[in-house]
Amino acid sequence: MKRIGIFDSGVGGITVLKEILKLFPNEEIIYFGDNLNAPYGDRGVSEIIDLSLKITDFLVYSEKVDIIVIACNTVTGAGIDIIKEKYKIPVIGVVEGAVKETLKITKNNKVGIMATTATVKSEVYPKRLKEGISEIEAYQVNCPGLVDIIEKGWEDTEENFRVLEGYLNKLPKDIDSLILGCTHYPIILDEIKKYFKGNVIDPAKETALSLQEVLELNDREKVGKIKFYVSGEVEKFREISEKILDLKIERVEKIKL
Repeated sequence: MKRIGIFDSGVGGITVLKEILKLFPNEEIIYFGDNLNAPYGDRGVSEIIDLSLKITDFLVYSEKVDIIVIACNTVTGAGIDIIKEKYKIPVIGVVEGAVKETLKITKNNKVGIMATTATVKSEVYPKRLKEGISEIEAYQVNCPGLVDIIEKGWEDTEENFRVLEGYLNKLPKDIDSLILGCTHYPIILDEIKKYFKGNVIDPAKETALSLQEVLELNDREKVGKIKFYVSGEVEKFREISEKILDLKIERVEKIKL
């Protein structure tokens, strides 16, 4: 049984966990949500990397995971190369799969990217997209505050929809594809689709497929299990995670890194 370590700044990575469970229901998964320090997107690069290395140390040395999934666009853009260099196990981020799928489905080479401040500044999506199709036009929209709203539990209020619509209205009307450049955003996928009718690329699904390329399936007769850790508030994390996963979470352990 392989041990898969997954981490994010909070509940956003649960969207990645959900997709991974569809493909790997029989593995042992350790999930860490650093909700005490969320959102990462408003932090500096050095701080993001420092937090990420502390979490990865915990997963690698305390939990003995065999593979790391960085279920966070901000960390992937800021520090995946550093993490890959430090640890001797496979490390998968959320950007490459999303880029690969976008390049496959865009028809007019005009792509929108919703992301956090740090991810937008990193230019990771435009860079990767242009490496695939040099003439592609990538338009980013910074969405400050959206992760906070989702971490607290999205509610269909007029104010929340006004915030969401305001961000999406900043993108050109002729883009045919939209990358959800933060793993929190798929949590409000239905709400996003009310304002954008083109292709929506969810990095969570593509990340699970990327994991499938490097990890062999386990014996189907063995039962997998999930351990949850957070650095901050437990109950809201549990509530939102149970809703996303549609399963009962018996225990969420709060730890200090």
